[in-house]
Amino acid sequence: MQIKKFDSMNVVPFIDIMLVLLVIVLTTATFVARGIIPVDLSEGKSATKITENQILTITIKADGEIFFNKESIQKEQIISELSHFKPESEISISCDRSAKFENFVYIIDILKQKGYKNLGIITKYE
Repeated sequence: MQIKKFDSMNVVPFIDIMLVLLVIVLTTATFVARGIIPVDLSEGKSATKITENQILTITIKADGEIFFNKESIQKEQIISELSHFKPESEISISCDRSAKFENFVYIIDILKQKGYKNLGIITKYE
């Protein structure tokens, strides 16, 4: 039995793997570059535009995950996170339309208990 000489290397599987990795990097980079949390907002007819320099944002995703200034937190941590802000702070709340209303009411209830009055609910206006 004679051993065949190894003259070339098949690079097609390597190229396939690199293309898959490139697709993964590009898709995740778009979410990171935007710095936004994808939420399907409800519509509101009396909406007004907000400025980008809101002091505090609270986001509720469809699966119930809560973000406090773009950082994921547990439901029980909201009170401790709010302690860093004054009751006069501007707070904007965005909630996915398919999220449980219970989470939204929980956050509003905490904000009212702590004396926050400068609240805005983010909706999409068309």
